Amino acid sequence: MKGILYRGLQQGIQVTWTLGKVIFPITLIVTILQYTPILPWVIEQIAPFMKMLGLSGEAAVPLVLGNALNLYAAIGAIVSFDFTVKEVFILAVMLSFSHNLFIESAVASKVGVSWWLISGIRISLALISAVVINLLWHGGSEPAQYGFLSSSETVLHGWNEILLHGLQTALVASAQLALIVIPLMIVMQFFRENGWLSSISDKMGPFTRLLGMEKNTSMTLVAGLTIGLAYGAGLMIQAVEEDGVSKRDMYLALIFLVSCHAVVEDTLVFVPLGIPVLPLLAIRLITAILLTMAVAFVWRRVEKNKRKETAHEHSYHSI
Repeated sequence: MKGILYRGLQQGIQVTWTLGKVIFPITLIVTILQYTPILPWVIEQIAPFMKMLGLSGEAAVPLVLGNALNLYAAIGAIVSFDFTVKEVFILAVMLSFSHNLFIESAVASKVGVSWWLISGIRISLALISAVVINLLWHGGSEPAQYGFLSSSETVLHGWNEILLHGLQTALVASAQLALIVIPLMIVMQFFRENGWLSSISDKMGPFTRLLGMEKNTSMTLVAGLTIGLAYGAGLMIQAVEEDGVSKRDMYLALIFLVSCHAVVEDTLVFVPLGIPVLPLLAIRLITAILLTMAVAFVWRRVEKNKRKETAHEHSYHSI
């Protein structure tokens, strides 16, 4: 048990250090940029488009950083601004569907799934979800509370105070990251070394069939659901090579996972932002299940029609 705890702690510290090297400088830079003419000018230019999504112009910063880098960079940007609860929730939903776009979507090409298809699905889901939430939710206008951070406006005088404020914000954001990632990595290490991930894979057989996939796709789903697309890429590629996962099933698995992957980690990282995370998780799961089942249904119909046409041609030529 001590060995598992040590290895999980070691993994957690390593991941925290890797991600902290992103979130710390991003938070610092964005915080400082707020007090320069650059960021306000960029925000003003894109504000009309962001309004359609129920967001202010400042929301473009975490969206760009989240898609170009990762969720931690986006959260580092979010805590640098004063958003409403509704804006933070919309951002969380959008970023849950579409984040780390270049790296995670590149995994698709490694297992034979089109990069452009996966990226298009993720971006479309993010935009559609934002529009729907904005139209249906008429509350959430109160200022968001960012965990240990204060959302009250800070009046700063001079570059020394601005730099000090940026460093403080970046340090607190990094500390909150560590408080979430390290325990999560310990739990995942415990699951992995006790063989629980394999057990979960076996029990997921009925669920994979519900989604229109064969049982041998279970390990791919478990890897993506637990440790994400980027971290789970090795396991997913191994599943294709060793478990004989078909191209059709891998497409369906990736469609499910781009909508809903790393469900524990990607949900918990939004806890410090003070938003309701259970609705966030529910939106991702329901969307992923319905989208995958719909694609599987259409795929089966197309394959069935093709078989009928082939059989008809064969009968015609036989005659």
